[in-house]
Amino acid sequence: MASLSTQIPRRRWVIGGLLGTGVLINYIDRINLSVAAPQLKAEFHLSAGEVGLLFSAFFWSYALLQIPAGLILDRFGVTRVGRWGAFLWSIASGAVALTGGFGGIFVARLLLGIAEAPGFPASAKATGYWFPRQERSVATSLFDAAAKFSNVIGVPLVAFVVVDYGWRWGFGVTAILSFLYFLAFYFIYRDPSMDPALTPDEHRYILEGGATPEGESSAGAGSMLAYLLRQPKVWGLSLGFAAYGYSFYLFLTWLPGYLVETMHMSIIKSAGFATIPWACATVSDIVFGGLLVDRLVAAGHDETKVRKTVLIVGMLFGLAVFGATQTTNPVWAIIWISIALSGLAASAPIGWSIPSLIAPKGGTGTIGGIMNFLNNMMGVIAPIVTGFIVGATDNFATAFLVAGVVLLVGIFFYVVVLGRIEPIASPE
Repeated sequence: MASLSTQIPRRRWVIGGLLGTGVLINYIDRINLSVAAPQLKAEFHLSAGEVGLLFSAFFWSYALLQIPAGLILDRFGVTRVGRWGAFLWSIASGAVALTGGFGGIFVARLLLGIAEAPGFPASAKATGYWFPRQERSVATSLFDAAAKFSNVIGVPLVAFVVVDYGWRWGFGVTAILSFLYFLAFYFIYRDPSMDPALTPDEHRYILEGGATPEGESSAGAGSMLAYLLRQPKVWGLSLGFAAYGYSFYLFLTWLPGYLVETMHMSIIKSAGFATIPWACATVSDIVFGGLLVDRLVAAGHDETKVRKTVLIVGMLFGLAVFGATQTTNPVWAIIWISIALSGLAASAPIGWSIPSLIAPKGGTGTIGGIMNFLNNMMGVIAPIVTGFIVGATDNFATAFLVAGVVLLVGIFFYVVVLGRIEPIASPE
């Protein structure tokens, strides 16, 4: 099967690249606030706690809508939901630039969270349709690595615009990029059975490799949700991934502020330093979470052992965040954070590949929604907890220690509760 994959057309990788581009722009939309935060803090006289609340605003609506978004995806499909989502988030992104204070920014970020809610579950569902099992990790790493790579190019891009043109233009630029992606998705994406550019040979290769069946479940949306919520595999995956999310969102929202406030850097210098851990994470995501896993699975190694080993080892490397609590040297702080984020990045595409590997027919979006709901509740909790810890202690050491403890809890759920990575029986 692996040798055959080099002889057939590669339309599926065009779709993989499209999904990755969407997540890249999606995440530039999310990080622009963290880059603009020092200017916003000064202009609107915000406390560290209020900045933390602004960081979390997006995740309140985004997280709460994950399960409904998953149900909607399983009902109406990736094509229709993906188009509307991309269009609406380009509008919501531009709305942030027009606000005039804490309340306006908070509401605009809530609206952005609503618009972007279907993004990751849709990518996971589309990847299940378009890729055989032995290519699933690499395909998933394309869009998951984009979330990390957004910090490599997005932070310097937004920092340049914010410093030279002001924070409003930082949000305006991302609104333009979002609308361009909507146009690309509208004209390119179709499910495999509806794509005229997909050849019969490639479609056969995808199906014979174990692609997720297209179509709805015979069970209703509510019945499927209730059924999946009773499955230990779903809880093991979702709570393990939520632990990863706590550290990920801590660094996604607070890393530039950490470098400015604790390491006393300028906005431009902090943006440059902040790209280093995310560049390392991008490489780790693709090489270890994608290529290595698919090579080992294709070579005949036990799929569960391969995927769970990378999950656990990656989470253990995430504990390097403890090292950042022991130094005031910015170089060493970046080294420890780079190790932690690289480990977490290796585990992330495995986590995102699992919904399509364990879901019954028509249930991938729902599992992805459950998993991403708990994951993004960490996007609510981590910025607020970090903001209040920093406000109370005037440093980030305790905040990093909390992140390490949460990772240990996540490892327990991956090891003990998730079990074998195999399909859940369809509901009767």
